[in-house]
Amino acid sequence: MTDAIPMTEGKGLALSPGALAGLKVIDLTRVLGGPYCTMILSDHGAEVIKIEPPQGDEVRDWGPPFQEQTASYFLGVNRNKRSLALDLGKPEGRQVLLRLLEGADVLIENYKPGAMEKWGIGYVDTLSKRFPGLVHCRVSGFGPDGPLGALPGYDAIIQAMVGLMSINGDASTGPTRMGTPIVDLATGLYSAIAILMALQERTRSGQGQFLDMSLHDCGMALLHPQAANYFLNDRRPKATGNPHPNIAPYSKYRTKTCEVFLAVGNDPAFRKFCTFLSLPHLPDDPRFRTNGDRLDNREALTEILEARLAAEDGHDLCDRMLKAGLPAGPVLHVDEAMNAPHTAHRQMVTELGSYRGLGTPIKMSRTPGGTRAAPPRFNEHGDDILARHGYTAEEVAALKAQGIVVAARRT
Repeated sequence: MTDAIPMTEGKGLALSPGALAGLKVIDLTRVLGGPYCTMILSDHGAEVIKIEPPQGDEVRDWGPPFQEQTASYFLGVNRNKRSLALDLGKPEGRQVLLRLLEGADVLIENYKPGAMEKWGIGYVDTLSKRFPGLVHCRVSGFGPDGPLGALPGYDAIIQAMVGLMSINGDASTGPTRMGTPIVDLATGLYSAIAILMALQERTRSGQGQFLDMSLHDCGMALLHPQAANYFLNDRRPKATGNPHPNIAPYSKYRTKTCEVFLAVGNDPAFRKFCTFLSLPHLPDDPRFRTNGDRLDNREALTEILEARLAAEDGHDLCDRMLKAGLPAGPVLHVDEAMNAPHTAHRQMVTELGSYRGLGTPIKMSRTPGGTRAAPPRFNEHGDDILARHGYTAEEVAALKAQGIVVAARRT
């Protein structure tokens, strides 16, 4: 899957060493939040050494679909990384890890809080002393302490517990899980931001630090504007479905050809919107003069708008509205979005050989990032990684014989 491919053949490829070139990251994470974070770093030039357990990252099996027996779930968040399979449950495996950490800038892991300390390689007692410049990022469900400290956390469970499900869906569905694993993805994003903050601070202090990142906190941080509304009015936020809780019209509407989403954010925009739709009387209607009025009379406004839009070609309407400076978009399916002309123009689908994935959304003028290598096979780079860290061929063979370095996934 990751045989050398000319970097001129493909889309969304990295055409520079990247803004993070020279950064060395040891990645002990599995599943989604941590791997998503390290893919962001690797897209922009960081060397990411992904250390997998003997069983492999379990999302290699989270399919179908599969490519060469590796699930799409793994392929989607692990490009540009190098894989080494190491049994950290054995002291010898931990000694290999410590050697890999020499010269490393970042260690990221998502073990249960206390696991690294139990192994004798916790940040406070060991890593901070041996590697004072190391930034150690731990991703966990709930953090290490408190009423839920060190308990396991999963995306959907956190969505339920922090209130995200309660504001998704509508009165007919009840609380609904968001279709994308938003908590895991947000935790990956927040973790990448935290790592870059710590590295920036290290340029002044010369010191690394420990980053305590939890799914719980990152999921809760997404509750805007519902939390802000609650803090102000002390009322429980309700799921409103497509309509925005604070703005109208800001929702999904039916047209002749498709559903569209319209977003009218203020009173001047509403007047412009009504003029565009040849409904110039609406802004003077007492029910719709202000955003507050429109919220109070949302159902009546929706009925008027859907009657007006019923004869419109939704795609053409949205194109004309956008060009007029009015936010609107057709409600596309994923396959339609992947094949949209603007998606191609922005290189948001990246291709390298048989690998296809979502491109990086971070566009940089001098140091553009992107795809450098397809996601690795299990332990694909093990021998090379160890050789680069001073292990001889005989030592590598011994580590394999002892089951410290694992060539094939254990079941």
